[in-house]
Amino acid sequence: MYDVWDVIGLNGTGTDSYSVDNLFIPEKFAALRDEPAALRERGPLYKLSTNLTFGLGFAAVSVGVARATLDAAVDLARAKQPQGLKVMRENNAVQGVIGRNEASLRAARAYLYATASEVWRDLTQGSAFTDEHRAAVRLASTWTIHQATSVVDAAYHMAGATAVFSANKFERRFRDMHAIAQQIQARDTHYEDVGKMILAFDPGATADNA
Repeated sequence: MYDVWDVIGLNGTGTDSYSVDNLFIPEKFAALRDEPAALRERGPLYKLSTNLTFGLGFAAVSVGVARATLDAAVDLARAKQPQGLKVMRENNAVQGVIGRNEASLRAARAYLYATASEVWRDLTQGSAFTDEHRAAVRLASTWTIHQATSVVDAAYHMAGATAVFSANKFERRFRDMHAIAQQIQARDTHYEDVGKMILAFDPGATADNA
């Protein structure tokens, strides 16, 4: 085992590496990941690629991190009174930040879960995993991670100096969220890939060929 996961966030995931020497693996215990011809289980779950499964997973975790961070900001705002200012819960700017980011987080969560539910419905009904499914999952996952990052950033900044102390519920979640946002699942180029697919689709041609 190689302890290579010395990172600023997501420490608990323990993403280490390993190697083995002189280990023979019988063919019946070996498989090529994401190679359709190598599939031995034909259920709907195995129609999803590894990267897209990771995308959904990272997006779901990002929603949880954002939820916890925003909840911590709400708890702080209810009790904290900055020096020389009125209590945070009575500050119009703070109220606006909480309201807007609550909406953003709920929208991101709903979008992610709706997309996953629609794709899962199709797969359980026997549909193949299509390019449209792939684009939908990639778009929802990427956008959800970006929205969650914005929510965490807003909550962190709203908390002021309170957020920098490790004893409080902000700095670790801030680091975890930005570690998620640096992963391949949050690349901006995913938007380009989806946009390219959308622009290449010609519904008129489909109707003509029907």
